[in-house]
Amino acid sequence: MNDLDVLKVFCAGDGRYGNPLGVVRDGRTCPDDASRQALAAELGYSETVFVDDPERGVVDIRTPGTRMSFAGHPLVGVAWLLDIEELHPPAGSVWARDDGEFTWITARPEWVGDKRTEQYASAAEVEALPAPPPGEGWLYAWAWEDETAGRVRARGFPRRHSCGDSRSCGAGACPGGGVVEDEATGSAAILLTAQLNRALNITQGAGSQILTAPGPDGTVEVGGRVRFAPAG
Repeated sequence: MNDLDVLKVFCAGDGRYGNPLGVVRDGRTCPDDASRQALAAELGYSETVFVDDPERGVVDIRTPGTRMSFAGHPLVGVAWLLDIEELHPPAGSVWARDDGEFTWITARPEWVGDKRTEQYASAAEVEALPAPPPGEGWLYAWAWEDETAGRVRARGFPRRHSCGDSRSCGAGACPGGGVVEDEATGSAAILLTAQLNRALNITQGAGSQILTAPGPDGTVEVGGRVRFAPAG
């Protein structure tokens, strides 16, 4: 479709990696719930954003299987694309800024859905985890790479399977359309930052970079680089 942009959010310094994001600039092209959910499932990205009002920043966020009130990497991506200072997902008002290299959003940790963080003893243990690890529920596995510097190694596993059989899923995608491992998860980074109450420099997935900082009012700022995904 002509008004679909595909971005990479939370790229590494050399522009590689990042979590793919679909953005439908004109939400009127998918006017109802069914058509939006069908497109999100067809695209297969961890999230797809439908822009309902580009001037006011009203957006609708979809995974391949459901609608979300808040998500981190979609809002960072659409803030960069629209060059806008405030976004309005269903969860509430989200402030955004761009410092020339990183795009940032400020959000509340209580907006993060049912995600669980689990600390491991070393970055090597996180890297050795199967995709997905055994168990149910959204898991953010993390370990310190350098605690003094706030550097974290993390991986994110939605562990939701539209195919109905987690054993049949390989790394990256589920045969039924689910996402097995999330390359970069802004909302989980927000949650971890609130739990640790300190700024973090997170390397997630294959090499994506997420930066965070807790605010004095209980909010968390999360930021990263955004690029257009290569065509094809």
